[in-house]
Amino acid sequence: MAIIERPADAPAVIGEPAASPPALVTPTAALGVFKRPVSTTGWKSWVFTVDHKRLGIMYGAVSLFFFLVGGSEALLIRLQLAAPDNTVLNADLYNQMFTMHATTMVFLFVMPMAAAFANYLVPLQIGARDVAFPRINAVGFWLFLFGGLFLNSSWFLGGAADGGWFMYSPNSSPLYSPSHGIDFWLLGLLITGIASLVGAINLIVTIINMRAPGMSLMRMPVFSWMQLVTQFLLLFAMPVITVALFLLSFQRSFGAAFFDVDKGADPLLWQHLFWIFGHPEVYIIILPAFGIVSETLPTFARKPLFGYKFVVFSGCAIGFIGWGVWAHHMFASGLGPVSVAVFSAATMMVAIPTGVKIVNWTLTLWGGKLWFTTAMNFSIGMIVLFTIGGLSGVTHASAPADTQQTDTYHIVAHFHYVIVGGAVMGLFAGFYYWWPKIFGKMLNERLGTWNFWLMFFGVNLTFGPMHILGMQGQPRRMVVWPTKLTGEGFFNLGFWNEVATIGSFTIALGVLLFVINIFITTKKGAKAPLDPWDARTLEWLTASPPKEHNFDSIPTVHALDEFFHRKYEEVDTDAGPRLVKVKSGEELLAIEEAAGDTHIHLPSPSYWPIVLALSLPVIAYGIIFNRMLSIVGLAILVLALFGWTLEPSVADDTDYDPPVEGSGPTKELASIG
Repeated sequence: MAIIERPADAPAVIGEPAASPPALVTPTAALGVFKRPVSTTGWKSWVFTVDHKRLGIMYGAVSLFFFLVGGSEALLIRLQLAAPDNTVLNADLYNQMFTMHATTMVFLFVMPMAAAFANYLVPLQIGARDVAFPRINAVGFWLFLFGGLFLNSSWFLGGAADGGWFMYSPNSSPLYSPSHGIDFWLLGLLITGIASLVGAINLIVTIINMRAPGMSLMRMPVFSWMQLVTQFLLLFAMPVITVALFLLSFQRSFGAAFFDVDKGADPLLWQHLFWIFGHPEVYIIILPAFGIVSETLPTFARKPLFGYKFVVFSGCAIGFIGWGVWAHHMFASGLGPVSVAVFSAATMMVAIPTGVKIVNWTLTLWGGKLWFTTAMNFSIGMIVLFTIGGLSGVTHASAPADTQQTDTYHIVAHFHYVIVGGAVMGLFAGFYYWWPKIFGKMLNERLGTWNFWLMFFGVNLTFGPMHILGMQGQPRRMVVWPTKLTGEGFFNLGFWNEVATIGSFTIALGVLLFVINIFITTKKGAKAPLDPWDARTLEWLTASPPKEHNFDSIPTVHALDEFFHRKYEEVDTDAGPRLVKVKSGEELLAIEEAAGDTHIHLPSPSYWPIVLALSLPVIAYGIIFNRMLSIVGLAILVLALFGWTLEPSVADDTDYDPPVEGSGPTKELASIG
């Protein structure tokens, strides 16, 4: 690492001419291709950026796009099931649709959207100016984007994967799925898995090493805590699914026999590998939403989070116990009574720390001065819907009940209540809560209220009936249900399938209002106040949107909810001690700017992360279609690695950004290798 400070004769004000700084000679100065890009503007400032905030915004934008793609796939599935003997989708396309719907929602929306919030907010919440590895962070985003595009390009290159998001063997073998759809699925998830892995390493190091002075772990916001637990889950879970994907890819592409019964292998090996990853994956999905709700409820209840330490340690307990429950997905596979009993007990046990969180959230609301903003509505809605999903999930800890319900729509109802009712509703709470911080504008609250109620009722209309359908025996992955199975009265399959379809379009209408809200806010939205919610945590101690360097001076933390304690003091009154607001957010920001640091170092932009990320899809296309293309991709990969290594670690004079007028202290651009 090399850091160069701005020369003393650099301009202090925009427009002021600067004397020519001394020439800086580097060993690689003659290698033009390896020269670091200068500070950029326009689209290049986004493509070459290593700023965690811009990368967080790009994560969010791409994730939202894939959310719309996955949602469209869900609507086609529900249209197919809306009536008996329907022909909206043929059987082959239906298999592709439900496979890609689940894959898109899990790997291309919920996980990366949580990463979007983490990238943007964690450094701000812990009082840091950046993440630990800015360029690795950029690689993670571009790998996610290219991996997602590669995965969905299968629609146009012979058909998408059709083996379900779990890809059980032998259905995933070339014998039963001879097209390249599953190959795209395997290689696409390998690429996005690398993105998740490097992102996890980056955030773990950032949280452990870069917290502001005085911020002990027990003073860290709950959102950052839940992200830390999530990143550790990713760190240990992603290698497991990576091994499984490699094995199946080698079996399909090179004739290996890891899961082939005819050659003496065991297809249950795939199930164990997949679910050892797949059940921690559930908590990878839900814990960030738990963190969001743990931030919004205290703010809008106007009181501290009840049982902060219990909420933190219950999140850690969920992450730990979650590793011991994977085989409850396999109760119907003949594991034996001892294994079934152990995993049943572990599944029941993991409900305990989850219940602790729900109790603490409820007690946070109890006695509070509740402010029912859209973010608050989504947070409460998340608690209600997740509790419904959790209660139906507890029934699956009982092996006899689970065996009877396996592969029915009762299971579909359960995990959609958890994922849509839990994770997605929590993410929407985060959208409305942090939008003014990220973009400096308030989302429309009236549209937001309609957005919430349509999604809340839509979730119940869609997935509530699926409990009934499942108990009546409607199997998962059934492309048509014949008229003779319609039934009568309350147990009429046709009626409940129609209700579920209406519910799915109700959710879609709610999401459409959110998209409209974004466009209206972008074009006509008024500037948001600096502290619109009277918030509690450090990300609100800086400008909205934050400056490139986040904080003019690194804050020193003295308490949990540091920002709140800087605004309020306890004053004795006739009625007893009470909190009185003594400073506004604007006043606190002015104090921070006045005490700003004189030397602020930021990483320089780089195009090598995008080049490196681009090489992997090229290699993957080569594996599927032409091995020579893989050689080209490998050459790009080697070039990117050398370029990254040889990129000058000392900036020349063109690398310096002019200071932003009115932004406090002089801002320098530096190089972090």
